[in-house]
Amino acid sequence: MAALTSEQKTEAAEVKKERVDKVDFKMVTFSLAGKEYGIDIMSVKEIAKAGRFTYVPNAAPFVRGVYNLRGEIISVIDLRTFFHLPAERKDDEALESLLILRVGDHVFGVIVDLIDKVVGISSAAIQPPHPIFGDINVKYIKGIVENGGKLYIILDVERIFAPEREEERAAEEAAPADMAAPRAPVAAPASSSLATAEAASGGAIDVAADFIRETLGALRGFHVTGLNEEWFRARYEVWKGERKGGDVQLRELADAEAFLEGFLSPCSGRLWDEDYADAFIAALPEITTKNINVWNPGCGKGYESWSLACALKRRYADARVKVWANDSDLLAISMAPNMIFPENGVPAWMEGFMTKGRNGLSFSQVIRDSVFFEFHDVLNSSPLPPLDVVVARDLLSFLAPTDQVRLLGDFAEKLKPAGILVLGANERPGKGWSAVSSGAVTAYRKE
Repeated sequence: MAALTSEQKTEAAEVKKERVDKVDFKMVTFSLAGKEYGIDIMSVKEIAKAGRFTYVPNAAPFVRGVYNLRGEIISVIDLRTFFHLPAERKDDEALESLLILRVGDHVFGVIVDLIDKVVGISSAAIQPPHPIFGDINVKYIKGIVENGGKLYIILDVERIFAPEREEERAAEEAAPADMAAPRAPVAAPASSSLATAEAASGGAIDVAADFIRETLGALRGFHVTGLNEEWFRARYEVWKGERKGGDVQLRELADAEAFLEGFLSPCSGRLWDEDYADAFIAALPEITTKNINVWNPGCGKGYESWSLACALKRRYADARVKVWANDSDLLAISMAPNMIFPENGVPAWMEGFMTKGRNGLSFSQVIRDSVFFEFHDVLNSSPLPPLDVVVARDLLSFLAPTDQVRLLGDFAEKLKPAGILVLGANERPGKGWSAVSSGAVTAYRKE
């Protein structure tokens, strides 16, 4: 076999580096007995601090008890005891670091020493497990990966918690555990934004615009479809004027961010000001029931959900408001329930919904009881009651075209006949929806 040339070696090295650099797997990292571990973020529902678990008689030694998680009773497992690792003995009143995991149809709480952060890696960098890497049985390890100078042991939570058939259990006790490589991630469907946009535009936009469409998807995950076509056309004309005599193409992330300036809705990433809150309240329908159900997918750090809850209580003062706030950013959704603001850090219209504490202002108990934050991927099934309002500002445009259609269908299915949908300021749901308000906030109702 002929030896590789220097050019071939360089090309092979670049291909290998590109494969390793690609981030397609995220894990929540934590420590146990001084070693670093990780769990696939898709198995993690939320993170919490909790204590005073209810003791369960005759339970296994690693079962610390059960815990009431917002009305749902879950089992709490101490991973340190489960893996026969040393653990500092704490008082019953002390708070433990808790990972809330969803495995199949079941929810568990697991106690660890310290929860660290979310780490993104390439699945190609994950190595098969080997007993020398950990103090735990290799059958519970999905793989090993090095990142940032740390070696992480990735646990297989399905293997740890999923019920096993008796014959499988017996076979595992009699034979060595498999050392299979980690599962490859499921490939995402190819973007069809170019074809969708071409059909919508009738071929009226030039080739340069077509490349911008594709580049926005690749660099920023923004997909141009009929949902935002009107905004894209107007923005493209302005963009050409800004780049007179220059290259209009998007070469890097900074270019994509510059092109998308002005797309996001007012008050994005912060508490709503009074003008926007008033516009939102004006768009709300007449609701005579005492229970108002609202879904806020893609809630981010929680500013929008808290603003939404305050506006709803301002509009429906005597009603019981429930806002289901979901996001797939685990750290953001975990921090959202405990937001504290300086005394001059909230809009004046919201001050009546705040209480003053030692560290600053926080939302009153009435508002806190109205919002239910949960780590959730909106593309998975969402078991919710019939909804009066769905607020999904600027979410759909950052989903693949097929997912945009699918989620709009989900909204239509879950909304009550008189319910309304609020999208981003520059998003239009298209066929099957009618605008029922206009102005700073446009609300839509299914036809």
